[in-house]
Amino acid sequence: MKAAVITGHGGLEVVQVINDLPMPEPDRNEVRIHMKSVALNRLDLWVREGWPGLKLTMPHITCADGAGVVDKVGDGVTKYQAGDRVCIDPTIVDKDSPALMTGLENQSRHHLLGESTTGVGAEYAVLPERNLMKIPDQVSFNEAAAAGLVYVTAWHSLITRGGLKPGESVLIVGAGGGVNSASIQIAKLAGATVYVVGSNAEKCAKAKELGADITINREETPQWSKTVYQMTNKQGVDIVVDNVGAATFNDSIRSTRIGGRILVVGNTSGPIVELDLRLVFAKQISIIGSTMGPHQDFVKVMNLVFAGKLKPVIGAVLPLDEVKKGMEMLEKFDVFGKIVLEV
Repeated sequence: MKAAVITGHGGLEVVQVINDLPMPEPDRNEVRIHMKSVALNRLDLWVREGWPGLKLTMPHITCADGAGVVDKVGDGVTKYQAGDRVCIDPTIVDKDSPALMTGLENQSRHHLLGESTTGVGAEYAVLPERNLMKIPDQVSFNEAAAAGLVYVTAWHSLITRGGLKPGESVLIVGAGGGVNSASIQIAKLAGATVYVVGSNAEKCAKAKELGADITINREETPQWSKTVYQMTNKQGVDIVVDNVGAATFNDSIRSTRIGGRILVVGNTSGPIVELDLRLVFAKQISIIGSTMGPHQDFVKVMNLVFAGKLKPVIGAVLPLDEVKKGMEMLEKFDVFGKIVLEV
């Protein structure tokens, strides 16, 4: 079968599309899916580059997000049959994990598709039955594929971990990434006043289209934390969503009100941060780390997508054969929203 793979760790030169991988077969309680659409995440870039302790068998199939049609079911599968349209929860939990009973899969030993386990960027993929969800007819494969990882991450951070309440204010640092575009919509749906710091006028305009109340163009306002402080009557916002990391974290602290929360959901500019701890304890700021989300959060947020209350933002659609081009666009921040690859 055809698949988008990495053949080792490195730059774009290790990204290939190959056509001779064996067809996977479903085991008990597993389902084989004929993939129709998959989506790239920054995770795919990190896996391609590699990190200490990441041990993969090459070639390694990329992509955590996808949607398609059930092709074959293994013994014990009861919820799905051939022909069902499905999307995929990208968090894979070991069959004997206690997290399956607690509902805290993302706080246990788990695997992300395309990271420590085989991804779905192929003609066919085999997944546990519990990781699937049926797609209603009015939702396209591209939309379903674009939503998964970033929407469950945004929902889990803002709603489950962050405890966002109606009437609160939220600052989202960055506008163009998948988690940020999802966070704008989720915060607005929850009844928050939404501030967004964007890297340029175009991204600020698109953030407005998604529902942002106030945007700040970082090109024109490099000291944006001072602007946030002034705009909030010298109080700061209730919640800051920061997935940029090193380049923005100190400004995120300055933008947070006394007793506020900072949600750390990524580190696209680097993971090492030097900060003044006096600002953290003096302002009584809660710094909350969050990644992915349990299956119950995936179901909640996907049902909102299916109901049309959240709209996946798709910045580019390419054929699977152009996965290398998609990764290059992602690296250069050349796209607002998700990059979808049609299989």
